[in-house]
Amino acid sequence: MSAAASQVRVRAARAGDAAGILALERSFPGDRMSVRSVRHFLRVPTASVRVAVAGGNIAGAVILLLRRNSRWARIYSVAVDPDYRGQGIGRRLIVAAEADARQRGCCGVALEVREDNVAARTLYDGLGYRIDAVLPDYYEDGAPGIRLRKPFSALV
Repeated sequence: MSAAASQVRVRAARAGDAAGILALERSFPGDRMSVRSVRHFLRVPTASVRVAVAGGNIAGAVILLLRRNSRWARIYSVAVDPDYRGQGIGRRLIVAAEADARQRGCCGVALEVREDNVAARTLYDGLGYRIDAVLPDYYEDGAPGIRLRKPFSALV
């Protein structure tokens, strides 16, 4: 871990973090969350939102959703500020989300990722996520997605 990354702290998000989380969303070409969605996720018990903070700024965020009738948690969003990419922040956020899912009794985590997002797919693969389904025309621009899953029971 770089010296800069070691100065990054991952913590539970607060209501005041909404603007920083939304700023991260602007780095995506599409499929961005709205202000309303972010505020909703920050206040509902069926979501766990974590942020990575560096020098008082939001450097990254992860949103984990928990469904009432499912033991699988879902990573809804992972975003890292372009200035902080490549420093292990995404990995730290995902590991924190997995810990939240385990603590809440989930049996694993699922997520969707763009098929052409090689960096994210490499990260998820290194963390033990495996392809569960191919999702044609999944994103708003028509790009295909891939559903990945990581069962916790396989980590013994």
